[in-house]
Amino acid sequence: MKPAPFDYFAPKTIDQALEQLDRGAGDATILAGGQTLLPLLALRMSTPGIIVDINRIPELQGISRERGATRIAPVTRQNAALANAELAAVLPMLTKALSHVGHFQTRNRGTVGGSISLGEPAAELPAAAVALGAEIEAHSVNGSRRIPATEFYIGPYATVLEPDELVTAIHFPDWASGSVTVFHEVARRPGDFALVGLVGAVTLDQGRVSRAGLAWFGMGPTPIRAAATEAAMLGQNAAQLDWAGLAELAVSETDPFEDHSASADYRRGVGRSIFARTLCEALNKGAMA
Repeated sequence: MKPAPFDYFAPKTIDQALEQLDRGAGDATILAGGQTLLPLLALRMSTPGIIVDINRIPELQGISRERGATRIAPVTRQNAALANAELAAVLPMLTKALSHVGHFQTRNRGTVGGSISLGEPAAELPAAAVALGAEIEAHSVNGSRRIPATEFYIGPYATVLEPDELVTAIHFPDWASGSVTVFHEVARRPGDFALVGLVGAVTLDQGRVSRAGLAWFGMGPTPIRAAATEAAMLGQNAAQLDWAGLAELAVSETDPFEDHSASADYRRGVGRSIFARTLCEALNKGAMA
């Protein structure tokens, strides 16, 4: 099939892009990597009146450091972020998540901001943003705001972004050097969306948990932060944590769904297993480092 007719704009500045989004009055769609949008257009599952191609705006590309955080511009290609040595040094847990996004070929075109803005419930990057305490910076003709990732997602492919807002950056706060990377996903094939996934980081101070950020993907309608589990871990000696109890608590915070790939009970059972095993192995390694 062919897409329905639309107006196409390729602005050179953020202000020009915002003007088109405002003019669209809810009928405008952003084109960045196009990994999701282009198939939807071809199938006429998405029929916007205006497409705003933001690939020619220099300010929307690249990775930079700011005080206590890393700023990733939304049109930064996933493979470019994955190859960034500074990002790997300061946020290895994000690099780990990036390495599991799609395939090499799709990461050449896919963008960090596109994945985070789309909010696929079984995708790695939205959950990583939630787990690591990221903030999403959004602009419109009326101003700007920074939205905590924990407040950004409200349903499958649904966020708090207004139709006239454009994501202009994702800000990831620093984690202490030596923080332990937590990542595990179960998928039918490498590159598929996860049936069950866990991502995050844990910081140890003299063997005790001083900071924890954990989030599930593929376990509900949005990325789900394991907030109660994080709180239960804080201040505890890593060597004495009750992994079975923590795994049960972590899974109780999820809302797994039934689909053709897996049942909710399957997701809960796998979630318990990967939580206990992944956290135990990661923290043991971190304690020995």
